[in-house]
Amino acid sequence: MIPQQVTTWLVENDFGDVNSSYAVAGGCINNGQILKTVSGKSFFLKTNRRAPSDMFAREVEGLEALRVDGGPVVPEPYLFGGDFILLEDLTPSSPSSDYWPEFGRQLATLHNHNNSQFGFDHDNYIGSTLQPNPWTDNGYEFFGASRLMYMTRLARDRNLMGSDDAHRVEKLVSKLPDLIPQQPASLIHGDLWSGNATSDSNGEPAIIDPATHYGWAEAELAMTSLFGSFPGAFFAAYEEVRPLENSYRSRFAIYNLYHLLNHLNIFGRSYLGQVQSIIHQYS
Repeated sequence: MIPQQVTTWLVENDFGDVNSSYAVAGGCINNGQILKTVSGKSFFLKTNRRAPSDMFAREVEGLEALRVDGGPVVPEPYLFGGDFILLEDLTPSSPSSDYWPEFGRQLATLHNHNNSQFGFDHDNYIGSTLQPNPWTDNGYEFFGASRLMYMTRLARDRNLMGSDDAHRVEKLVSKLPDLIPQQPASLIHGDLWSGNATSDSNGEPAIIDPATHYGWAEAELAMTSLFGSFPGAFFAAYEEVRPLENSYRSRFAIYNLYHLLNHLNIFGRSYLGQVQSIIHQYS
């Protein structure tokens, strides 16, 4: 179904009626469609009747924040409501020959946008889970309280994790200053797994479905290795623009614990083993 607000907006903005549509992936929790209009212009429509009422509003804010000079392509949002968002159709084509090096440089450029505090103007969503973004001076406090412990409390409340495992997460959080180097608060996509890295019609790097905030850039890079890994050319080019601390890959599991806890909360106990593997290693 195409929301009436969408069809009205298309006509009022001289794109005309939708003369065809077809389903495409909308992420893990949403439905996606490509809408073809009589004007010849196409759009990407994402819908979710069970979405929190502000989820797509927060996505719009995140997309706008990520649009920086020299950064990856970000789709333009045109219209949103409580259960839909209408976006630019990037019409992804085959990646260009220098896609991965260019992506690395562009993401490093994005990460060079720093802030004096960690967090974001609003809470937003990581998948369907509320992501708290209180402005926080200390990165260890932000990642510990608003990321790891927040997800752990959700898992405990849903009986997806036992008290012993929750205590191990607490112990890991207490050790964060010894395990993670000092880093500035960088503007990050926040949910950059391989499925949210795409291309535009020219094969240039593009990013979609953000959970935008100011956080640790290393945490962003860690997620690029969680569900399908970005290649070495990406990381080498990234370091041309933004050199990394020694042994940064050795910390990936700590950062990815946040996303695994989120998957535990969304998809259930099939992710508990991966969570336990990490927390047993560090606690």
